[in-house]
Amino acid sequence: MYAITGITGKVGGALARTLLAAGQPVRAVVRDAARARSWAERGCELVTADMDDAVSLSAAFEGTQGVFILPPSEFDPAPGFPEARVVIDAVRKALQSAAPGKVVCLSTIGAQATELNLLTQRTLMEQALRDLPMSVTFLRPGWFMENAAWDVAPARDTGIIPSFLQPLDKAVPMVATADVGRVAAQLLQQTWRGARVIELEGPQRVSPIDLADTFARVLGRPVRVEAVPRETWSELFQSQGMKQPMPRMRMLDGFNQGWIDFEGEEADIIKGEVELETVVRDLVSQAG
Repeated sequence: MYAITGITGKVGGALARTLLAAGQPVRAVVRDAARARSWAERGCELVTADMDDAVSLSAAFEGTQGVFILPPSEFDPAPGFPEARVVIDAVRKALQSAAPGKVVCLSTIGAQATELNLLTQRTLMEQALRDLPMSVTFLRPGWFMENAAWDVAPARDTGIIPSFLQPLDKAVPMVATADVGRVAAQLLQQTWRGARVIELEGPQRVSPIDLADTFARVLGRPVRVEAVPRETWSELFQSQGMKQPMPRMRMLDGFNQGWIDFEGEEADIIKGEVELETVVRDLVSQAG
């Protein structure tokens, strides 16, 4: 039995579908069973638990051969990341108590970075789980291609995509959530010892210019990208409702300056199968 958190999201859903297709039993660990009814219809066992509650998580992980941890993301964290720390503490206690055979935890590219930024939440999770007595894999994917959902409307309506990733011709590792879920399912079914890091990106690295060109092909109209000046970020993010814009700004700085990157050798990075154009076509279709 494999316990899957985050099954109602894109990554968790792709992971669960891969396991079910392989004939593996899946326990869906969900906050709201009603939202996950479709997974029960697919044959999953439903168990309710909160990611910040060690007791309910421990019960959900009990008796499993493997657990997938998808930590909730706090996009506007308070100083010191208190929201993430509560979840991290609960997850660690639950895993210690339930003692599953192995764990795959979704982390991120750049989790090794020492500069504080939005992704530090994943760094803290890795630090907390690294010394657990069971086998642990930290899966570090690149920038999600699905983040381009924010670009559908401006690409379609104005033909101009604003970009916080800069320079505009700098390619960064990106990956589709379908690949992340598929690879996570493969990793859960492997046998290894201790803690390990697995890094994952798509077939090709993508620059903002590449993204605009892809939208142009999909939409059949000219699309270009414009850099959003760094000095405007703080005011812009606050106008959008963020209380603490600096973690997000420093994450973007990390990609742009190169200190958020993969840690291992390029030959060891797993390559996904899903092309950017496939993801963009799906996003445009979903947007109607």
